[in-house]
Amino acid sequence: MENPEDQLPTPENSIEPTERLSDAQENVVAPYAAELEVIRAKTKAMRDEIRKVIVGQEDLVELLLVGLLSGGHCLVEGVPGIAKTLTSKLLAKTLDVQFSRIQFTPDLMPADVLGTNVFQMKDNSFKFNKGPIFSNVVLIDEINRAPAKTQSALFEVMEEKQISIDGTTYTMDFPFFVVATQNPLEQEGTYKLPEAQLDRFIFRIVMDYPSATEELDILKKFHQNPQMTDVDQIQPVWSALDLKNLQTIVSGIFVSDALLEYITKITVATRQNPDLFLGASPRATLNILRASKSLAAIRGRHFVTPDDIKDVTYPVLNHRLILSPEREMEGVQLREVIDEMLNNIEVPR
Repeated sequence: MENPEDQLPTPENSIEPTERLSDAQENVVAPYAAELEVIRAKTKAMRDEIRKVIVGQEDLVELLLVGLLSGGHCLVEGVPGIAKTLTSKLLAKTLDVQFSRIQFTPDLMPADVLGTNVFQMKDNSFKFNKGPIFSNVVLIDEINRAPAKTQSALFEVMEEKQISIDGTTYTMDFPFFVVATQNPLEQEGTYKLPEAQLDRFIFRIVMDYPSATEELDILKKFHQNPQMTDVDQIQPVWSALDLKNLQTIVSGIFVSDALLEYITKITVATRQNPDLFLGASPRATLNILRASKSLAAIRGRHFVTPDDIKDVTYPVLNHRLILSPEREMEGVQLREVIDEMLNNIEVPR
């Protein structure tokens, strides 16, 4: 994925001169120049804060921002030591909201996450003690370490932003954003997330090792400042009200009927592809739409392009699709199947 900051237009020229807009696009672009500049300034400030500590990982930061603006949750997967947890914590620090971290372990129980009713002897009543899930940004570290019973405690709260305990419903405050991490290695003693749980995440972000240049920059930065990983140096740049306003702006991003049909063709194709055992659900269709609108806004446009849709398709679909047993035995990678599928679908002009 390209670095979005390289593509950001200036406020005076929010559309490249070479782009030819339809009448419908022109009708929505002009009134929103100021709003697009707000998103540009806010996202740049957040990136600058994160760069005080993190070198590289631009794709991860971008997708976390898209997930946040889309109102979804993100699953981050990668080998140990590549800053999955640190980047998630830094993102939370840039928001002026409550943050909690839950370390999932095999002995963790649902009540340890959600909370429990405690009997009060002095008035013979029960009082609900909220668990760590009652926060605005929740980091769940190594989500696949907890058993299925504990994982299932997240089903309701991630989808409906509420939990039900002993017949009483408790609603989460805005914003509610879950970032979960997992290690693709060391699967002994882990519990694979069921498809229903995976479907709650708008993205599964697969992190890779930094490049040689980035790793050298990390060494130089740490050599000059051994305290570079201190998260206390990060300053909040977004409030809950800021995020609410930005999400309102994103919801108004223009998507043509041709692109809505394009998104539909992508998800329908996953259900008809012989290389896939399980295709994408309508929730995936909606998530591609939400994510592409957020990505367009971050890139300084008030309309979605086919490239926006293509760029979010893999992180939206890669945890929702299952390869057929034959293709899996042949060593075919899911990305190959998705790329081939996208190449076979006509792109709207």
